Amino acid sequence: MPARSKAQQKAAGAALAAKRGEIDPSELVGASRQMYESMSEEQLEEFAATKRTGMPEHVGDRRG
Repeated sequence: MPARSKAQQKAAGAALAAKRGEIDPSELVGASRQMYESMSEEQLEEFAATKRTGMPEHVGDRRG
């Protein structure tokens, strides 16, 4: 399942970095903390790897 917005992709990237030990998980807040706790590394990789072209900033944002 790909990310649906740039914000989701950024949160997944931060959670993925914490899963890999690149940043301390205590630095995560909001959606990135929830993703870190509830998703596998493989799921986070899929979200973080989504192409950003034409993607809205936030889910439901139609401006792109």
